Amino acid sequence: MTTDHTDPSHEPLELGGSVWFQAGAQTLGGASRIALLAAIGETGSITSAAKAVGMSYKGAWDAVDTMNNLAGEPLVVRLTGGKGGGGTTLTPRAVKLIETFRAVEREHRRFLERAGAAIEGFATDWDLIGRIGVKTSARNQFYGTVSAVTRGSVNDEVSLALAGGHEIVAVVTHESTETLGLVVGSAAFALIKASWVVLLVENESGAPLKLSARNQLRGTVLSVKRGAVSAEVSLGLEGGAVITAVVTNESVDTLGLVEGSVAVAAFKASSVILGVKD
Repeated sequence: MTTDHTDPSHEPLELGGSVWFQAGAQTLGGASRIALLAAIGETGSITSAAKAVGMSYKGAWDAVDTMNNLAGEPLVVRLTGGKGGGGTTLTPRAVKLIETFRAVEREHRRFLERAGAAIEGFATDWDLIGRIGVKTSARNQFYGTVSAVTRGSVNDEVSLALAGGHEIVAVVTHESTETLGLVVGSAAFALIKASWVVLLVENESGAPLKLSARNQLRGTVLSVKRGAVSAEVSLGLEGGAVITAVVTNESVDTLGLVEGSVAVAAFKASSVILGVKD
């Protein structure tokens, strides 16, 4: 496990941004997927292309299948047999897509450079706009920096440092760690569905709770919204973050959850989904 990493608060800010294509509400591809397409076109091999862009073979084909499905037509086709022994090639649609992406990316870079020079604090604001624009069905979304990656025999344990001194631990596969580029110091976000969060109340001594759930975030109840059967309870954490849980009305009454009371939100590391900006 590595713990040394650069403090981002002491690093000079640089302007950054990304371009991606969408098919309806689904993301067809960003820079990494377009790079994969370009590598396939250059090498004629999914294996060589995956290595060139730092993806696993399975991850590369999963990305190709997703792009083919979302485009509504093949972008990559696998050739079998023949004098050359088969291979992988791009369709004319994929070639045009790469050209369009590169043209849009050039214009996007010029826009960022002009905006960065004209608007004070643009780099920081632009990054935040990108983060708050993420749409997902998971109620709880946290943004942080990877503080540790511990390799296991099958899965990896990834720790994400949040504002306010909190930390979230996730268990993901080796392939996910590599595909997402999760290394110490990289930025990532964690998604936790409200139904995966369990609420507890500490005893009078305030001793740490003994649970199999790795993540335990202590906070103050901000609101309790009751429904016919269940209630939505939101806890305010140190540093300003909010985590929400869905529990039964009976649990709300049993635990004495009211605005201003203290509770602990617990959830398993395997219940945390990690993501990164493309």
